[in-house]
Amino acid sequence: MSEADHTGYRQPPKATRFRNGRSGNPRGRPKNRHREILYDTVLGQMVTIREDGRDRRVTAAEAFLLQLTQKGLAGDSAAARASLEAIEAARVEKGKAVMAPTRLVISTISSGADAILEPLGIAKLKYPTDEARVRWELNSWIVEAALERLGSRQLSDEEQREVWNATRMPNKVRWPIWWCYFPE
Repeated sequence: MSEADHTGYRQPPKATRFRNGRSGNPRGRPKNRHREILYDTVLGQMVTIREDGRDRRVTAAEAFLLQLTQKGLAGDSAAARASLEAIEAARVEKGKAVMAPTRLVISTISSGADAILEPLGIAKLKYPTDEARVRWELNSWIVEAALERLGSRQLSDEEQREVWNATRMPNKVRWPIWWCYFPE
């Protein structure tokens, strides 16, 4: 047995070795191997959403935009940005300057920081029945904790006024020695 006929580790049989000048993959990479997702197919599917206690059938794209819009209105800035970008892309694609919805129903959802402020006792909604006036007031303990975290840094008069106005019961807060904003 000659050395050329030897087979074993890193020595495949001569009959199955790659030939010089010939590709090891003669058919090449398959066509359409890296196809993109068929967005129209996925986003065109009909889904059921619940609005005001009633079921409604809409496309997945519309449901997605409604969800993004609701999160954006609830204070999620990333969702708001994504929603606006999607709407702008749809306008450009349709070639229309203005795409006014026939009817837009907005309902509040529990998402983002607003969803946890009250359960954790950090803040309380000042006008819980008025959806037009959404204002959170911070509880005194969280204001005290935040002021302690400042260390030696002091707030300006304008910043002190903002903190005072955003505090639920400012007279119950143990203000630091350097605090000078006490409205009458």
